[in-house]
Amino acid sequence: MVAYTPLDDIPAIFSDLRTTFKTGKTKPIAYRKQQLSQLAWMLRDHQDRWADGLKADLGRPHLEADFLEINPSIAEAKDAYLNVDQWAKTEKARWTLNWSVMKPEIRKEPKGVVLIITPFNFPVHLTITHVSAAIAAGNCVVIKPSELCPAICELYAELVPRYLDPETCRVVNGDVPVVSKLLEYPWDHIVYVGSGRVAKIVCAAAAKHLTPVTTELGGKSPVFIDPSCDMELAAKRILWGKLANCGQVCVAPDYVLVPRDAQDHFVAEIKKAYDTFFPDGNPAKSDSFSRMVTEAHANRVKKYVDDSKGTIVFGGDANVQEKYIAPTVLKDVTLDDATMQEEIFGPVLPIIPVKDVDEAISIVNEREHALCLYVFTKDPKFKAKVFDNTQSGGAIANEVIIHVGATGLPFGGIGPSGSGYLSGKYGFDVFTHQRCTLDNPRW
Repeated sequence: MVAYTPLDDIPAIFSDLRTTFKTGKTKPIAYRKQQLSQLAWMLRDHQDRWADGLKADLGRPHLEADFLEINPSIAEAKDAYLNVDQWAKTEKARWTLNWSVMKPEIRKEPKGVVLIITPFNFPVHLTITHVSAAIAAGNCVVIKPSELCPAICELYAELVPRYLDPETCRVVNGDVPVVSKLLEYPWDHIVYVGSGRVAKIVCAAAAKHLTPVTTELGGKSPVFIDPSCDMELAAKRILWGKLANCGQVCVAPDYVLVPRDAQDHFVAEIKKAYDTFFPDGNPAKSDSFSRMVTEAHANRVKKYVDDSKGTIVFGGDANVQEKYIAPTVLKDVTLDDATMQEEIFGPVLPIIPVKDVDEAISIVNEREHALCLYVFTKDPKFKAKVFDNTQSGGAIANEVIIHVGATGLPFGGIGPSGSGYLSGKYGFDVFTHQRCTLDNPRW
């Protein structure tokens, strides 16, 4: 069991980091790059241990851990290392005759001491990505990983003090009382990744200090199917995206909208994909299928399936004690179904037959904006119609979930699915104060 940080230690942690920040220690670019290098080596030197931790906490296969978490995290730290010199440069303001003699510029300055609260589903990538950005921007950092991943929490507690400067980066482990204590302090920025319910609590606490908050929350990410698309390819990619990390992905395909007369074709193709993924027909014994993080989460998803009025195409079984939920696809699902009331966050995929793309767009627009929206089509007009008439954090065609790691793209939500961005320069900007300056000559 991971040792929780004593509540009495938190005031000193905050105070010590605040004192360090005031010394200017984190501001030199050379220092930031040294810390970013150490962050990357912390992962690379212990890659097998991180993968073992993800296996212990989430049942995640090593290949999936490397592909979805560890290697992208190293890449984030490396990207920040290679680009922080440019990102942090003072910028000249756009030239105008009225202001040019006053040398208007924008300084890129760190915000100060920041708090990063991260989730259980991607406890490495969704932590290291934000930490990389915060360090690159010159901040002092407190990392609060999810207590639902004790093996990963232990690694952070052990390795962060060894690789990173404890005067500028600290790890705080614990559950609700620890988070509540952390939220009593006037952080210069908070990042919270998790559920909308907890985000409201975090934002309310931050509001007492007027602390800015970046959130990444999720939601029900829909999939639009053009009946003329490559149905075999669509089925494979959607099923893979739904089953990665046992469906515990904030941008996982949550439900599929397919024209009624194309539902049987899509169902046939997704059944073929399932048979390819699990040729012995027993995902419970597969070495490439993860588990739910806790029995409570497994029971929650099981209840969705038990209460659904949809027709089971495959799956439907569960072993809550083993945190196992079988890959499950349901067809002929209606909008009032149990699976359509909130984000599933598990390996269950409802298929909703619709009249046409217009009805599908209407269904999506009547719901809260999702963190992502997916379209499978060969027709640019079909894609444009969906993208132009909906709102979501991201809009992806003919692929699922991997856009989170795409270099140069902002990743973030809109409205209930989140605010602000992570990844690369966009993450750097989240933790940066753009300070305007003028120098008016005396003549």
